[in-house]
Amino acid sequence: MRRIRLPLGRGLYFLCAFLVAMFALLPLRLALDWFTLDDQGLSARKAEGSVWLGRLSETRFGDASLGDLGARLSPVQLLVGRARVDLDATDESAPPLKGAVSVSRNTVGIDDMTGAIPVGAVFAPLPVDMLDLTDVSVRFKDGQCDRAEGRVRATVAGDIAGISLGQGLGGNARCDGGALLLPLQGQSGMERLSVRLFEDGRYELDLAVRPADPALGSRLVLSGFRQTQDGYVFSLQGRF
Repeated sequence: MRRIRLPLGRGLYFLCAFLVAMFALLPLRLALDWFTLDDQGLSARKAEGSVWLGRLSETRFGDASLGDLGARLSPVQLLVGRARVDLDATDESAPPLKGAVSVSRNTVGIDDMTGAIPVGAVFAPLPVDMLDLTDVSVRFKDGQCDRAEGRVRATVAGDIAGISLGQGLGGNARCDGGALLLPLQGQSGMERLSVRLFEDGRYELDLAVRPADPALGSRLVLSGFRQTQDGYVFSLQGRF
């Protein structure tokens, strides 16, 4: 009887088996460090479990709180040279969130993100307190916005110089001049919020208002707005 020999030497075979087992049990925290997701603004107080079934506690994107998230590495995306971490909110007391963040050699972005992101005081003094995402995908390539799609809605707590924006402002994400552009508009069409987000975490924001009551113009000026041909505009720059 002929013996069937493995194409690999015994030593090389066990080495490969060891490497596969080690990667299967790779801690999630170590994987996040390897993929430099913290450099892209994603951080967590604690990462537990393996890359295939992990958990991120008190997760944040910049200054925006995402709560506790389940995290799983996609093996399919690894085959095409991309590290994709699927995220799913696990804290019932926090707003729902589901989607993924992905990184490759020269790209970074989010995939199919749906849920609510409390932005807190990121846009202060404007009282924008929440961004609601619906199937939002964004890809930055070599630092430039390369692809963007999906619906974004900003909710506003309170009013601005006596003007209520409680119904929020919405629009579709797109790329513009290398930045991610969120062109949001109120239901009346008299309020427009333009937010530009850059790959390094910077943002530029312009809120333009055309008040139905001309008497509100002086109150808007006192609140930091400037009068332009597009109405009264408040501009802000900052970083997530």
